[in-house]
Amino acid sequence: MKQDAESMELWLAKLLKLGVLFSAAVIALGVLLFLFTGQSGYADGVFPTSPGEIWTGLLVLKPFAVMLTGLFLLILTPILRVGSSILLFWRQGDRLYVVITASVFLILIISLFLGKVE
Repeated sequence: MKQDAESMELWLAKLLKLGVLFSAAVIALGVLLFLFTGQSGYADGVFPTSPGEIWTGLLVLKPFAVMLTGLFLLILTPILRVGSSILLFWRQGDRLYVVITASVFLILIISLFLGKVE
């Protein structure tokens, strides 16, 4: 069981590393698009603030929307780690840590949806 836990921890560490590298690549793509076009893809002083606006901008490769998508992926990486930890503790039969980790996960998800953009 200990070896199984260690392999899961290694998998979770790789997940974090890949998440950070992928988000960095997306941000770098946005920066390159910005450098090549010289424009953010939006009028001066206008920034996409809702997920729908960011998604729409991403589909047409607006540099600022691509960079924001990379930042969003970076934020999601540790949240995915917490969600994966729930499964790890479940497989180990550790109910207390399943409840604690699920509570943390729920708080993180709620904070994402209740976050205020000004």
